[in-house]
Amino acid sequence: MATSVKTPKKARQFLDESGWSDGGILPLAGDASFRRYFRVAAPGRTAVLMHAPAEQEDSQPFLDVAAHLNRLGFSAPKILAQDLDEGLILLEDFGDARMREVVDAAPESEARIYRDAVTLLGVLHRSGAGHLPPYSLSEYLREARLFPEWYAPALDLTVDHDGYDRAWKTVLAPLLELDEPVTVLRDYHAENLMLLEGRHGIASLGLLDFQDALAGHPAYDLVSLLQDARRDVNSELEASMIKHYAATNPDAAGDGFAAAYAILGAQRNAKILGIFTRLWKRDGKSRYLSYQPRVWRYLERDLRHPALAPVAAWFAANVPTSKRAAAWTKEPEE
Repeated sequence: MATSVKTPKKARQFLDESGWSDGGILPLAGDASFRRYFRVAAPGRTAVLMHAPAEQEDSQPFLDVAAHLNRLGFSAPKILAQDLDEGLILLEDFGDARMREVVDAAPESEARIYRDAVTLLGVLHRSGAGHLPPYSLSEYLREARLFPEWYAPALDLTVDHDGYDRAWKTVLAPLLELDEPVTVLRDYHAENLMLLEGRHGIASLGLLDFQDALAGHPAYDLVSLLQDARRDVNSELEASMIKHYAATNPDAAGDGFAAAYAILGAQRNAKILGIFTRLWKRDGKSRYLSYQPRVWRYLERDLRHPALAPVAAWFAANVPTSKRAAAWTKEPEE
């Protein structure tokens, strides 16, 4: 028996008024936010309907960043219609060729597709950040604090919150002194990149989930891609892609960039451990917990870099080995 899917309130009226009265509404996979996605299928054409409830999601940044990216020649979904009061946006449909599934089905394509994704980042980082707000210390700390706020209590850890902040402030300070910050999409990984037929160069990869973009350090999205929480990227491919990025971005060839890569890797992975725990505890999405051991592997490797010494010392003092990756070897209690 087919399962009915509840469509957004006023979705039908929105589509009728947008010239899609002949479109059927089919569910698509969602993400880790309050947003939901649907495919609108009409004779000879399709589109994607995004529902982002106005009381929970501000969709204006999505529209602004999409316009910014498209102006630069990248492929963000074109906006076909919008009603922000109802949280409804009709988008260009990029199809189903998502990077993760394409690479998993054809492993021989992995290096080539990752190379294309890294090349895109290099072009993006040379294109200017427009009017994006800065990736500030307060934002870095807000994200990093998700670890003690959500992960620690979920595993019955009593931790030193003030010491955590002090360690991160020390470690992050050098990353805030950027002469030319770049566009940081913040969720640039294999589940947010689409392979688009008939397009070439930087336009051949469709970009998704970029509404939180900020102006920040170029190492961040490289970490997001190469320390992917959702799929394994082997260390040889990671090293090769960092080298490829540095070939056209000379500032990435030095020790300073390597330190920034480790710092932002640790910051991002600590954040993700907190977010995935929150998705479990608050939102009932326990499937995200299966990623925790992989994220811990990344984090512990990042913490070995000398630039992370204060943060590494905090983890050593506050988070025993039994509460790290080992804690997720059995199904957690709901």
